[in-house]
Amino acid sequence: MAATSSDDDCDRQSEERCGSYSLSADVSESESCSSFSCHRFDGGEGASSSMASSPRPAAWNFTFPAAVMAPVIGGRDVVLWDEKREKKDGDLSEIEMMKERFAKLLLGEDMSGGGKGVCTALAISNAITNLSATVFGALWRLEPLAPQKKAMWRREMEWLLCVSDSIVELVPSIQQFPGGGTYEVMATRPRSDLYINLPALKKLDAMLTSMLDGFSETEFWYVDRGILMDDGDDHDKKSSGVSSGRPSIRQEEKWWLPCPKVPSNGLSDEARKRLQQCRDCANQILKAAMAINSSVLAEMEIPNAYLETLPKSGKDCLGHIIYRYITAEQFSPECLLDCLDLSSEHHTLEVANRIEAAIHVWKQKDQKKHINRTKSRQSSWGGKVKGLVADGEKNQFLAERAETLLQSLRLRFPGLPQTALDMNKIQYNKMTPSRDVLQ
Repeated sequence: MAATSSDDDCDRQSEERCGSYSLSADVSESESCSSFSCHRFDGGEGASSSMASSPRPAAWNFTFPAAVMAPVIGGRDVVLWDEKREKKDGDLSEIEMMKERFAKLLLGEDMSGGGKGVCTALAISNAITNLSATVFGALWRLEPLAPQKKAMWRREMEWLLCVSDSIVELVPSIQQFPGGGTYEVMATRPRSDLYINLPALKKLDAMLTSMLDGFSETEFWYVDRGILMDDGDDHDKKSSGVSSGRPSIRQEEKWWLPCPKVPSNGLSDEARKRLQQCRDCANQILKAAMAINSSVLAEMEIPNAYLETLPKSGKDCLGHIIYRYITAEQFSPECLLDCLDLSSEHHTLEVANRIEAAIHVWKQKDQKKHINRTKSRQSSWGGKVKGLVADGEKNQFLAERAETLLQSLRLRFPGLPQTALDMNKIQYNKMTPSRDVLQ
């Protein structure tokens, strides 16, 4: 009897604490509170009764992720938020970002829709350049890329390069009938330059990324230049008692770059060898990328917009000094480059633009003379034809000398930026009819 009465008392206390429970009441409460989807924490009688009886205004329209009810631990309800909603929101944000990128490409970077955008090739080139500046522009230390930036680089490069999947060409292909016999059809495959160059560039990118990942544990470290100079000034003041008179941080060259520091006994032989190998590998990667870029630019046609801006003569392109050296009997490209002002990158690029312009002026004249010579074969103007032949040979001879000079200039300055012709090729790049994009 004592046990039975104690059980009845426990049941009565539980009913007073939790109230009468019914499935319909629980469903109605959950329907009325669908906008505020959260399970209550039963901290006591007052808390439970207030949560159950307090009305929820209809004006509250909060949106929370769906809560998952966990088992009751110690008489309390544990609320776990569903992570699927957060993952879904992340996927939606990436989709919106991808839509924005492709809309910018389709409009040629003219988001106003006024039809003043650039061609698609230039828009993709600018997008990759901007993405590279965003990811690698502030990478001033030999250390792995941040996971967010690495994911951003891979994700957005995949978006930009997926356009190349639609740049195909038709090639003949032999297929077989099910019952025997063969027939020839035109099949699509990636354009030849993309088929060769894109995998090579992706491999070079993977090599660079893996090289940076290898600098996770190093014997050297970096210190901000301002902190380094302050420490040096304090040391000088302690040792001499007067100011050292060193230039300020702003007067230092590239003051914003961090300063590498090594142990007092220097780097180990293994670390030195590894750094030298990474340097040599990075130089080879740069040369390979520049070679691919140069070969692609060389295959592009020269736009008419560039040819229309050229002067009428090669002398006007080169100036008096360079023209006199090129037309001399004894010609040495290295001696000529030694006489020119190549002290800055701006002057060097200007000389390269002049030489390149003169090359195409003389080639144009040679082509026109060749056309005129072909037309004059049927006439009786023998003396004039001889003059045309002599002028044509002279133009071809001067163009070859100018090409030799330009090649020597590029060898002396391998890191020379793109010339005016290269930028015009990228800006006015158009595919020939045989390389149309098939959709």
